[in-house]
Amino acid sequence: MGILIFLVIVGALVAAYVYRVQILAKVLGQDESRVRRRLERRKD
Repeated sequence: MGILIFLVIVGALVAAYVYRVQILAKVLGQDESRVRRRLERRKD
């Protein structure tokens, strides 16, 4: 049972990373392209 919960959590984290632009755009109420540009900017 513990391994199943672990796999579900890992799967959710991977999905959140893959779809981070869409998720952030919805949460912040901004355009996806704007969020993508912001995430891709280098931190100097």
